[in-house]
Amino acid sequence: MPLLNTVTTPWAEAFLQLSEANGETTAVIDQARKLLAIWNESSELREAMASPVLEIEAKKAAISSLFSEQISPSFLNLLKLLADRQRIGVLDAVLERLLELYRDQNGIALATVTSAEALSEEQLAGITSQIKAVAGTDQVEVNTAIDPALIGGFVLKVGSKVIDASLAGQVRRLGLALARVS
Repeated sequence: MPLLNTVTTPWAEAFLQLSEANGETTAVIDQARKLLAIWNESSELREAMASPVLEIEAKKAAISSLFSEQISPSFLNLLKLLADRQRIGVLDAVLERLLELYRDQNGIALATVTSAEALSEEQLAGITSQIKAVAGTDQVEVNTAIDPALIGGFVLKVGSKVIDASLAGQVRRLGLALARVS
């Protein structure tokens, strides 16, 4: 991913600086999260924007039509500029890098909680307090995912730390312990 970072980092840094100068950083970060979710959910959008067959002006028109009501004018300009420079195909990487830079700049830890089934608000609140202790900060951003293969429990990832409190993980560890004994 280092090569992709050399492409995405300048775009993300410049846009973050622009949003700070305009006093719209919070709104832009929120819009970036929403746009990233749309991008990840729509393979048609990704394929169209990455297509060398679709002309740049057509891509910019599609971007304006799809997003002009949902994002700030400066954000829309970024998307059009990415299309002009033929970088719109890596929009997801630019947005992820933007969010990463924002979290780094503001001391926000990113955590991912994968559970066997959807967590209740109470469970998520309890896990979030544990995340704050593990991360050593009061500011955390928690992403949740569901993986039925975990059987029960959850797997928590905060930075390079992984806490496996799943039943599948316990079974795997038990199997390894039994293999060592025999």
